[in-house]
Amino acid sequence: MELEELRPIVEALLLVSGNGLTEVEIAKDLQEDVDEVRMVLDSLADDYLERDGGILIKKIKGKYQFVTHHSIHEMLKSFTQAKKKETLSKAMIETLAIITYKQPLTVFDIEEIRLVNSRSIVTTLISRGLVKSMGQKEGPGRPTLYGTTKELLEYLGINSLDELPPPQDIKELNFEEI
Repeated sequence: MELEELRPIVEALLLVSGNGLTEVEIAKDLQEDVDEVRMVLDSLADDYLERDGGILIKKIKGKYQFVTHHSIHEMLKSFTQAKKKETLSKAMIETLAIITYKQPLTVFDIEEIRLVNSRSIVTTLISRGLVKSMGQKEGPGRPTLYGTTKELLEYLGINSLDELPPPQDIKELNFEEI
């Protein structure tokens, strides 16, 4: 196979491989000479570097693979963290619903309703900006009271908690679709 015919095939193989491929693996799969595959890989890597885009081809631990350009690392980091905020587990949704409808309340109050330890879930919801501290409850130990944030309203796509369905209607909602 000519080198120019080999280029798009090698490029596509790298894309679909996920974890990268060695020159030997590619050569074996395509039944091509290892030196020719190496030339194609080096040429592709140079092309991606010269175009100064967001993606490069690099050899890492003996495998060629697509990587993001180091200059956009911080932007990508904040983007992927924002995407993490979009995914909530069933336990998080359940805890968030309890806080939303019964706020302000303590972790102990949440645990009495859920019947499981909920401290780590509340901590995660706080770190995602969906729940916040609203002061302390009067009484022994003065436990922290928790409530929802404006970010939760944005996440739900509503303007106020008044737009939520009544608690008795929550059972009818299919949280798998959220």
